[in-house]
Amino acid sequence: MTVLVPRLSSPRRALLLGALATPAVLASGRASAQEVTLRLHHFLPAVSNVHRHFLQPWAQKVQQESNNRIRIQIFPAMQLGGAPPQLYDQARDGVADIIWTLPGNTPGRFPSIEVIELPFVAHKRASVNARVVQQLHDEVFASEFQDTRILCAWAHDAGVIHARRAVNRMEDMAGLKLRFPTRQAGEALRALGAAPIGMPIPQVPEALAQGVIDGAVVPWEVVPAIRLHETLRNHTQFAGSPTFYTASFVLAMNRAKYDALPADLRAVVDANSGQAAATMAARVWDEQGPSVETMVRRRPNNSIVELDEAETRRWATATQPVIDAWVRAMGERNIQGGALLERARALIAQYGQGVA
Repeated sequence: MTVLVPRLSSPRRALLLGALATPAVLASGRASAQEVTLRLHHFLPAVSNVHRHFLQPWAQKVQQESNNRIRIQIFPAMQLGGAPPQLYDQARDGVADIIWTLPGNTPGRFPSIEVIELPFVAHKRASVNARVVQQLHDEVFASEFQDTRILCAWAHDAGVIHARRAVNRMEDMAGLKLRFPTRQAGEALRALGAAPIGMPIPQVPEALAQGVIDGAVVPWEVVPAIRLHETLRNHTQFAGSPTFYTASFVLAMNRAKYDALPADLRAVVDANSGQAAATMAARVWDEQGPSVETMVRRRPNNSIVELDEAETRRWATATQPVIDAWVRAMGERNIQGGALLERARALIAQYGQGVA
């Protein structure tokens, strides 16, 4: 568009030209203060502890530290469509900007992170497992997730068996149809005589109601979200560390969306990624898990059994072949599984020192 400027004296002409230029200057200023809205998608309901105590506070922290220039809209319970196993690809393809998911939802796709999911490898505290998994991601298996930007990776606390009948010893596992979250947990259950059935956690209530499963292995933290304590009355946990099983998680972002952020906004996201975010996530399990356990203990019809060290060792011996098979399988994929396992155990010992 041509702007016609009347013939004016030099001072008045300069003033008018400056005024005409002002909108362009303001537009440039607004562009440099770009605002971004990101959609975060996950599979649990909005009442879940992870949603309320990690994802929401994390999103609010990013928003505040960006002076409200980054806004994160959270869509729980698969509100953007699809099924939990599709979440990672939704981040890769831009269906969602950020997702929270379990690599175990797509068995075998991310083999290296399975090291923390092997039976009786992980620590009973999520705070320890989070430091280990995030460091291993940075050192070893970031390349397996290279088609997204991993904001953080971690694993939960001690896994618990919840079942229709009491599990007081290894023999009680025979024939139990138990939901498992990762293929290594499934293999461990099979080695113990159970009948493992894999499914995402949102499917558990319906599967229990229909008799498809007799129980599930999940940490305490997630129990209220799927009302497991109202459906199953027998709960079995293990003495000390290492614990029977854990599941790993990632908070992943669409890479193109991350790369397109202005440098100062990328810096805000980076400051809320890595170990800082993994530690924030782990706090949910370490803080909420014990309160859920206490709530379940107070219920008159629920029973919690903790296997002693001797019985726990029996389970660890029975599941050792699962670890051996994983190491061999990793070798077939040109992954040094034995060395990765040694590194994981060394980090667990390092970070778990003095942790009760």
